Amino acid sequence: MNAPEQTTLAPVLPSQEVFFARCASDPELGLAIRHWTGGLRFESESATIGFSVTDGSITAQVPMPGEGVISVAGPSEHWQSLSQATPPPFAQISVLVELGKRGLERSMTDPTLWWQYLPAVERASELLRVPGGQRAACRLEVGPSRSDSPVGGYLHIDLETPEGTVDHRIYYETAGEGIPLLLQHTAGAQSVQWRHLFEMPEITDRFRLVAYDLPFHGKSIPPIDQRWWEREYRLEGALLRQIPVAIASALNLGQPVFMGCSVGGLLALDLALHHPDVFSAVISLEGALHIGGPWDGLLGLWHPQVGNQSKARMMESMCAPTSPEAYVKEVSQVYSAGWPPVFLGDLWYYMVDFDLRERASEIDTDQVAVHILNGEYDWSGTVRGGRAAHEAIAGSTHTVMAKVGHFPMQENPTAFAEYLLPVLDQISASRSEGSV
Repeated sequence: MNAPEQTTLAPVLPSQEVFFARCASDPELGLAIRHWTGGLRFESESATIGFSVTDGSITAQVPMPGEGVISVAGPSEHWQSLSQATPPPFAQISVLVELGKRGLERSMTDPTLWWQYLPAVERASELLRVPGGQRAACRLEVGPSRSDSPVGGYLHIDLETPEGTVDHRIYYETAGEGIPLLLQHTAGAQSVQWRHLFEMPEITDRFRLVAYDLPFHGKSIPPIDQRWWEREYRLEGALLRQIPVAIASALNLGQPVFMGCSVGGLLALDLALHHPDVFSAVISLEGALHIGGPWDGLLGLWHPQVGNQSKARMMESMCAPTSPEAYVKEVSQVYSAGWPPVFLGDLWYYMVDFDLRERASEIDTDQVAVHILNGEYDWSGTVRGGRAAHEAIAGSTHTVMAKVGHFPMQENPTAFAEYLLPVLDQISASRSEGSV
């Protein structure tokens, strides 16, 4: 009897020579490895590649595991998906290693090292791709005035807290005419995420857009009536739900439409349950009934030895690989600019506080219309999670946004508009008919 035929795995990682050449010539990686002494190893069953670093200077030697070295190892199938020119959904190193432990294992002598040099690991994993991890270019056309549409302002709203009523100074900006559309940004971000929608006349000719910064975010500075610097910031639903309701009242918006993304997407469903008399419709971007997840595993997102850039760079892994590079980097810059504790604190609502699994069926879509949209490449507010919410909320709609990730309005506004406009058309038609 003949011996069984031996199969050999095809190479799934570039050669060490090719990989190091890409790394050594990449300006983004060069910034990400500054001050690092150690190195990076990528290991499959058939190959090991990487680079060494001495105080930010890169060399071609593949380092042995030890102090200052980050090693990522796993089966060839996962490296194969990472190495594709356009990786499939969830083929991001943060997902495969950190958040879901879905096939790749990391190792290092100090766990903090992973968070400190996550931007370097993410960029190096992109350089595995053919032809080298470059995203598409983009150019936003600017009108003759070279002036964007929104007009900004501030308003004071009173919010009920465990310590009593507290005055909050809230920044907002607005543009357009017609049906009021209140816009809530993602966790740890600010209202600038909606800037592209403000320049789309197909939207602003029918809708008055109002985007705001949550307290402690963007231009909404902390309240002066609290000693907020003495406590850990955590966003809870009891406070969060008050904010859009108070803004709608202060601006006399009548029965506005509410649209939020991520934290805002969950809030949209929360408002449909708790305040159906205030809003005529809600649009939940990246929505779900419950997110959950390893809260303790994210503590590197606010650590005295980890910079803001690391959490920002992780957000890029939530964007589709086909989204224009400049807009993806804009997502990252917004996160880098935030108050360091605010992102992790917002995730308290996102991952722990919010849970509609037992109450979603109570939402009455005859009173408030519910529209749920999820990006194909979003590994947090997944299509599966959005579909479950749609199935639990009778009368809701659900849209899967192909080639879009967690930040559709910012990472790829043109693609997002193709999915959003039919929803807005439906809302406009319902308003004309005198229903929600």
